[in-house]
Parts: sequence; C-alpha cells; structure tokens
Amino acid sequence: MENTAGALMEIRITPADVGKRVSVRRTVTAPEGGGGFTDVVGVLVSWTDGVLLITRKSGETVRIAESSLVAGKVVPPAPARRRGPAASFEELARACARAWQPLESEPLGDWTLRAAAGFTRRANSVLPLGEAGIPLDEALARVTAWYADRGLPAYVQTATGAVGTQEALCAQLTERGWTREVSAEIRIASLAPVADVDADVSGVALSRDFGDDWLARYGRVADPAVARAVLSAGSSVWFAEVPGKAIGRCVVDGRWAGFTSVEVAPEHRRQGLATAVMAALARQALEEGASAAWLQVEADNGGARGLYDGLGFATHHAYHHFRAVGS
Repeated sequence: MENTAGALMEIRITPADVGKRVSVRRTVTAPEGGGGFTDVVGVLVSWTDGVLLITRKSGETVRIAESSLVAGKVVPPAPARRRGPAASFEELARACARAWQPLESEPLGDWTLRAAAGFTRRANSVLPLGEAGIPLDEALARVTAWYADRGLPAYVQTATGAVGTQEALCAQLTERGWTREVSAEIRIASLAPVADVDADVSGVALSRDFGDDWLARYGRVADPAVARAVLSAGSSVWFAEVPGKAIGRCVVDGRWAGFTSVEVAPEHRRQGLATAVMAALARQALEEGASAAWLQVEADNGGARGLYDGLGFATHHAYHHFRAVGS
C-alpha cells in the first residue's frame, strides 16, 4: 500500500514488540465521509484479540484495531535531554515521595498506599514502584476499599517517559474505566546554576518553619494541621518567604533538592520574586551538600514552565493521577 506521497508503507511490528516504543499509522474515517491516515507514537503496552494499546507520553492510551494498521515500526526511545544530572526513574520517584509524605501509608507488594486526609493527590494516591504481588484487579479492589475506609477517592499515580511497566499500568487503568485527572512533569536540573542566577535574594527570609501568612499564600488548605504535617515532613525542609508577596519550599535529601510550593501573589508577579525564592533556597541546599534539583509543574502552567526553562530544568518524566470508577 502506498500513501499520498507514493512511499511504501509496511507493518514491521508484531505482538513480540510489546513493551517497545513504536510508531504506527492507521486509517481513519472522517465524520463527513471519506478517510485518511493518523499516526500514533508511544509504548506498545498490549496486542490482544486484534487490538493494540499504545500509551503516549502524555499518559493517554490509544486503542487501535489491527485491521486499521497500514504501517508500523519500532522506534528508538525519545532522545534524552542532556541538561541536568543523570537519574533513574525509581531514584527520582522515591526522592519526590520522601519530600511530600502522607500521614499514613501501607505497602501492597511494591506499591505504597498513601493518605493524608485528602490534602493533595500526591499524598493521597498509590505509588506503584513495581508489582503489587497479587493480580491487578484484586490489587485495585484493595486500593479502592482502603481509600473508601478513609472517606477518600482512590487514586493511582503512574508515569510515562521511558519508565518500563508504568506505561502499561496507564493502559490497564484506562481499560478498567479509571479516569486520568491530572498530569504534570517532573523536571530536573543541576543545582549550582539555580543558586548562581542573578537575583536579589535580600528580601527572602528562610526558616525551618512557616506561619499562617505563608500557609494562606499557599492556599488550597482545608485543614491547616494536616497541611502543616505534610509540608513539614522531609529530610531537611526549608521554607522561603517574601512577606506578603511570595513563598517557596525546598527539601534537601542527599544529592537532591526538591522545590515545591513556589507561589507569588498575583499583584506581584513578573517582578523576579519566584526566581529570588528559588535562588535563595538553592543556595541553602548547596551548603547542605545537594548538587541536583527537581520540581514538578503541571502541563498547563505556562508561566511556571517559562521560569523553569530559564533556570535550566528539563523534563525527566511525566506523571498522571488516575481516579477509580465512581470514586
């Protein structure tokens, strides 16, 4: 079969390629009649009963009928961006988890069930760093019941971006009707350039604790006691504040400095305050021996993404929160 350019298209993938990154082309039918082609690139997570499941980097899982395929091939992993330190997914995921700890947790095989009275999805979701040790449907039933016992919706935090079985889990959850609600990027960078950025940090106060004004600027808090417990936990936690204007938080954990909760009052944005907060926290983290930095940013936060681009942060992987059916 030939496409409109006359180039020969071949299907060079088989079910033996499950787990690999592939690029496929399929036929589609337009609503108004006629048809054409569409391309999908991602991890081939299954190929059964004439249906392929491919998980894109965004976390979306695409179902493709084998009969609609006109071309397909295995493609190399997306090229790594060379800025920032080298880091495995598991190392970084565990560092992120230690920097945002729940009030209670329980293991399920290599999964960790986490709860913090509903304060943030990160502290109220399953972290699956491996296998649950039991069949998936049974594991998900236990997860749903565990969160229901606490009056919470059941969430599973998964990831995409060259992280092995995580992509397959995205597809399996989608197949079972779980809904992907939030996606964000985990970005990393070398710490020294963040500390060395040209910023006036004279107005940034650093402390081991934070007050009501800091928490009010953070917002999204239903129970201040719960928020305080989550935010204060970590190996070495620092809070930054430009009174009445901006805040930030950093957790120093071995070689990693994790930046969270960087917020600037709307009327004080575009004045370099977020950069100053980041620089002040980075300088403190360097003094404690950290050399690498991480942070998370939601895909639709254009202002923050621009800031972090300028500070040298590059995407390591994306993570996604899937919510259980009816939860």
